[in-house]
Amino acid sequence: MTKTRTGQAVQRASAADDAAEVRQAVNQLLQEPLTPDSAVRVALINNKGLQASLAELGIAEANLVQAGRLRNPGFTFSRLRGGDDVEIDRSVMFDFIGLLTLPARIGIESRRFEQAKLFAAAQAVQLAADTRRAYFNAVAAQQSVRYAEQVLDAARASAELAERMRRVGNWSKLDGAREQSFYADATTQLARARHNATAEREALTRLLGLWGTAAAEYRIPERLPDLPKAPQEAADIETLAMQQRLDVQAVKRSTEATANALGLTRATRFINVFDAGYINKSQTGAPRENGYEVSLELPIFDWGSARTARAEATYMQAVQRTADTAIRARSEVREAYSAYRTSYDIARHYRDEVVPLRKRISDEVLLRYNGMLASVFELLADARAQVGGVNAAIGAQRDFWIAQTRLEAAINGSGAGGSTLMGSPAPGQAQD
Repeated sequence: MTKTRTGQAVQRASAADDAAEVRQAVNQLLQEPLTPDSAVRVALINNKGLQASLAELGIAEANLVQAGRLRNPGFTFSRLRGGDDVEIDRSVMFDFIGLLTLPARIGIESRRFEQAKLFAAAQAVQLAADTRRAYFNAVAAQQSVRYAEQVLDAARASAELAERMRRVGNWSKLDGAREQSFYADATTQLARARHNATAEREALTRLLGLWGTAAAEYRIPERLPDLPKAPQEAADIETLAMQQRLDVQAVKRSTEATANALGLTRATRFINVFDAGYINKSQTGAPRENGYEVSLELPIFDWGSARTARAEATYMQAVQRTADTAIRARSEVREAYSAYRTSYDIARHYRDEVVPLRKRISDEVLLRYNGMLASVFELLADARAQVGGVNAAIGAQRDFWIAQTRLEAAINGSGAGGSTLMGSPAPGQAQD
């Protein structure tokens, strides 16, 4: 189920040999710069939280095996002596009702085991989505650091030139102070960008399950992937979500299991304990007696109505929860697609309109500077004006890839995990 929805399979390390294979696979993947797919692969095989969750499958499987086994028979032995007489009782008791309900109990636990697999797959798909988001955030933050370093270099050159010109009287104190202020702001922004890059990288590291040398040395690309040529169309995404979403399938299985459990409760409401067995009784000086014994609880005080009412209420609760999950799933996938399409349009607008327009302006200012029609400070001022546009373009590109990840999670996993924040600043960008 995980491979169908993420393209990557889950691997559970249950022995020392498995752990060695996982380490070897992770080291091999980390030899090259991470891609979104390779990052997901590392997380699915190496994330310790996911491995702990997969252990729940072992518990569910044990319950299934236990449901297919009868309760151990009971053996009683007694010896009574009075005078010259000795009485010995021997009996073997067998859980007869357990034998009759064995197929029903196996069916119930089988459905619960399938439900546990659905929950495990949902956690794996959610981990894949979280890893992709962390990957794009980390790459965008690193890209912003490099741009902030370029801005700082330009601001430093501008501030030094302004100070020299002020000393010879060709520049006012006010203009010199403005250049120094921009240099100070650029220094602050670079520090923030570096910390944000560290924080985003550590968030990715935690999801990858890395520590030590591997956590410090793995590499990510220098820039975000390019936008696709065309956005994904919204054809039948709600229907696809109803078929693919693991949380919807899980609540359906839960409702089915509850319904079958209700039927079993009704069948056994009057017979809580029903034991049948063989009795052998012997007494000195008397012939051996053989026979059988049956014991059951008499429904005098508790007729099982409360148990049945609780089971019916539980079933109706499961039905309503299933309907609620379906409603939320349809709403989430519509919201996720809206965020996906909007973020694509915004990122494409920055790529095709805003950034090329800023470049044309810069080229014109550079031509004027070369023709001695503009000063060096006009050239530097234009460079400062580009800072916001470039950071916004990086943020828009990052938002698109995150929105695509949320859309995939809304269709295949357990929800979008919240909508993408439109117009959020790029990593390291100042917020007013």
